[in-house]
Amino acid sequence: MRTRKILTGVFITALVVAIALIAARSYYVGIAIIVGMLLVGYRELWSLTTTRKLPPLDERIRESTGKSVRNGFIFLLLMLGYLMMPFAVRLVEDVEITLIFGSLLVLGGLVYCLSYIFYDRIEPKLSERRLRVLKGFIITIAISIAVFILGGLLHNLVFAFFEVEEPVFFVFAVILAPFGAVIGVIGSLVIFVQGLFIKSA
Repeated sequence: MRTRKILTGVFITALVVAIALIAARSYYVGIAIIVGMLLVGYRELWSLTTTRKLPPLDERIRESTGKSVRNGFIFLLLMLGYLMMPFAVRLVEDVEITLIFGSLLVLGGLVYCLSYIFYDRIEPKLSERRLRVLKGFIITIAISIAVFILGGLLHNLVFAFFEVEEPVFFVFAVILAPFGAVIGVIGSLVIFVQGLFIKSA
């Protein structure tokens, strides 16, 4: 009962804040809060709608929820850090700030949702070999993102100090990094989808 009251309070608060933001014409952030809360609380909302009861909160669910919240928080921190970098600021300087924050909230909720599905339904059914392959794809994505950021930063630094358009860092940032990220994302999605259809032993 206590958990249900807390959950209800959180959703009501989020709804009030979203309505206030929409009334203040911050449409993107308001809608993003609603979508983000639906993504984060989809499991509880579905259970309350269909059975009028909250799903059981056993140790596995608590652990999955904690890991998912951690992933969403790390994602938001990384994206905010990236947007504060000089070359990234120039890329989004003509975009409305509400659209940026709204997109971040929705993406953060999506990261939480996908993480929870993975920890709750997919990870227990994957073999150690598939988990290692998935970890390799995720590392590939992380390295590609790091190469993209560092390549863009170094390319701009070389141009700022020497006024020379160097090609090496540019190729790493614009061609190699996105290519590696695409491979990592596709590989991760394949294992993710396969895990959804693997029957539990």
